[in-house]
Amino acid sequence: MSNRLINVLVPVISIILGLLVGAVVMLVSGYDPVAGYIALWNGIFGDAYAIGETIRQISPYILAGLAVAFAFRTGLFNIGVEGQLIVGWFAAAYVGMAVELPKIIHLPLALLAAAAAGALWGLIPGLLKATLKVHEVIVTIMMNYIALHLVNALIKVVAKGGFKTDKIHETASLRSDFLSELTDFSTLHYGIFVALFMVFIMWFILERMKLGYELKSVGFNENAAQYAGMNVKKNIVMAMVISGAFAGLGGAMEALGTFGNMSSRGGFTGIGFDGIAVALLGANTPLGVIFGASLFGSLKYGANNMPNAADIPIEIVSIVIALIIFFVASGYIIRIGLQRIGKKKEAK
Repeated sequence: MSNRLINVLVPVISIILGLLVGAVVMLVSGYDPVAGYIALWNGIFGDAYAIGETIRQISPYILAGLAVAFAFRTGLFNIGVEGQLIVGWFAAAYVGMAVELPKIIHLPLALLAAAAAGALWGLIPGLLKATLKVHEVIVTIMMNYIALHLVNALIKVVAKGGFKTDKIHETASLRSDFLSELTDFSTLHYGIFVALFMVFIMWFILERMKLGYELKSVGFNENAAQYAGMNVKKNIVMAMVISGAFAGLGGAMEALGTFGNMSSRGGFTGIGFDGIAVALLGANTPLGVIFGASLFGSLKYGANNMPNAADIPIEIVSIVIALIIFFVASGYIIRIGLQRIGKKKEAK
């Protein structure tokens, strides 16, 4: 059995096991798993509106997954995607409402502002890692909380004591009348195309640029990379900056597409943390992130239909997602099992 086939089978088996064990959990809890999964399916694909909302939900998950995956590919663990997404959300919302320019300038400017804010939030742990060897996990966790409370304070300033910013100008919006009408007036917007374009950008950086080669080399072996003449410190910082930029754009999807503004938050969005699971499920590859984000975005939105259609608590889907993550994290065991099966078949 080839490694490529095993790489495909591991996440697929993880998903199937997660769904099966999730069905057992429903059964033990006194709920009908068949009705539950039918309701989940209808919540995702039941009609044009559900499909539109599902795709809209997937957009920020792609970008959060790319942020985590990019850091993983360069030997870093960016657990601060949540904070980077929040500051990107605020930056996009502020630029979208504070100025009014032609759409061809305003929309790219708002997207760039979100990417820059996320990149700045990634720069700080990158610098600390590169210069003082402070572990990026510790710094990024703390910066998530700093981002949440700082943005809440900034919203109060911008809203003059209120709890949400003004609506962005139409010239900065990702909203699409065409896509909305096509999906029975859902909130689907052009953000999905931005997210898919960023998938291409990540692939291009890692596979077709000298920068990507150096970033991966530093992540694989710092000492060897330094011996080869690469600037290790610069590449560590650059990796965190690019990862943060992807996360910031995830926030822009919410600011410029879904909500059109930003409100004070009592807690995290959860998108950044889910991005870790999306990246793991996608094996930290750009294409894999699309599939991982599609699964998580679909489960998150489709779960809303379960309480109404099957009288199953929405928390059950959280359990299913957690089980999928568990089995993905146990992928090494699944991989060994598949390799042994492959060896037995070859021996016969």
